[in-house]
Amino acid sequence: MEHKRLKLYAYLDARDHQRTYLAIMRLFTSTLLADLSAGEVAGALAGQEREGRVEQGESRIENVINRLKQLVEWGNLVQGRREVVAASIAEFQHGSVRYQVSKLAVRVQRDVDELLRVPEGAREVSRELLPAIERGLNELGGSLSVALLNEGDRTKELLAERVTTLFLQHAELAATVRDFYAYLGQVVTRNHLAPEEIAGFRNLLVEYIQRVVEDVLKYTPPIAEALAGLTKARTELLRLLGTDLGHNVERARGRTPEDWQELTDWFVDRPGRPSQVTALREATARAIGSLLASVKRATSGGGLLPGRRAELLKLAKWFDTSTREEAHEIYASAFGLYSSRHLSPAPEHDSDNERTPWRDGPVCDVTVSVRTRGDRGGRGRPSRILDDPMTEQSLLAEAREADEIRARHVAELTKAAGNLENTTLTHGALEVFCELLTLAMAQRDSPNDSGSASDPVRGLELEIARGTTTRIRSAAGTLTLHDATVALKR
Repeated sequence: MEHKRLKLYAYLDARDHQRTYLAIMRLFTSTLLADLSAGEVAGALAGQEREGRVEQGESRIENVINRLKQLVEWGNLVQGRREVVAASIAEFQHGSVRYQVSKLAVRVQRDVDELLRVPEGAREVSRELLPAIERGLNELGGSLSVALLNEGDRTKELLAERVTTLFLQHAELAATVRDFYAYLGQVVTRNHLAPEEIAGFRNLLVEYIQRVVEDVLKYTPPIAEALAGLTKARTELLRLLGTDLGHNVERARGRTPEDWQELTDWFVDRPGRPSQVTALREATARAIGSLLASVKRATSGGGLLPGRRAELLKLAKWFDTSTREEAHEIYASAFGLYSSRHLSPAPEHDSDNERTPWRDGPVCDVTVSVRTRGDRGGRGRPSRILDDPMTEQSLLAEAREADEIRARHVAELTKAAGNLENTTLTHGALEVFCELLTLAMAQRDSPNDSGSASDPVRGLELEIARGTTTRIRSAAGTLTLHDATVALKR
């Protein structure tokens, strides 16, 4: 299923006719319920061909039919038929076969057009949605109380309206935060920044990020409190929002327990699962540390040689303004890479094909030595690999001994599985037991949930669930687990 869906993206990276495929998909997604024949698609492509947006000859009917069939094979379009009045067999064939766009293809093309419109700079975080989310949760609690007292159509509609608005606001907030920090990670990891860039990023980090983090930390406690208040009534809320639309219908956000758990995880930490608020705070600290390192690197006078960024930008400008012949001469002079002489056999595999121009090929990373010093020479020699058989055998013996000790401890726990509370465990067996117990408890979201963990090598499994008090005796003391029942099995 995943492989079939990933083929929906094939037209975006097609080896040939990429612009034609993109133009056809934009034509089908530009209107609702688009139902077009090959002739209608060819007529629309003719105008784009005259404007130079698609290659010459792509609007010919036979080429259009081939492109449409290929899109059908990828799953972007589906075929249908309609009764038509035609003057010839060819006209009937071209007009009776209709094409519609599939649901998933609409979503792919919508994301593509949105991506192409996104600017390269940072995206503003929608901080104003935080108080709106807090108000929405508080109003949702009141609407839920009213709906439980009077389960009328109007109260259910108002409840559904508040839930949908709440999840739309959170989705927009989460998207802006992800995009902003993705841009931030892209710029702060650069090895060399110009002085004006450092000043701009300093204002961005010190002022703007501070306001973002302060707002998030300010509104997180009341939002978490409101979400905790809705936890007990979540079952009734989902019942009031429930509509029997079938299992294959994609419901709006907020209609399933998973949607509410995802919303809660964004603001509230869980054992072993930090929230997105915690991740945001840690990412901010890392970004500020990276910026300080860049400032120190740019302002300190202890560097080996000044950076070569200005020279590389000047060279890029020469390439941009030169002709094809001049670009080849500049390239050879700047990098010393002249035409190949084929002194050795060609490599077995090359990522480019022979028809890909060098400007459209993969980007080559410029190493730090070239970027900062213009030095292409290798640094040092590779160290020799020393063969030390005595150390190797000693490490192997230690690993075998540690494995044997753990096997004895696991075997002791396995033997005590049926009568765990009446068995006194050794210190090592207790360590293995506590290790599995920690992993099992990390899977529990609340004391009412159950959890399990297992030894991946020997298959010993520990399960913990809500129950009576459990006491585990060992040579080091007694471990008491309140309101928990622990079971071992293999």
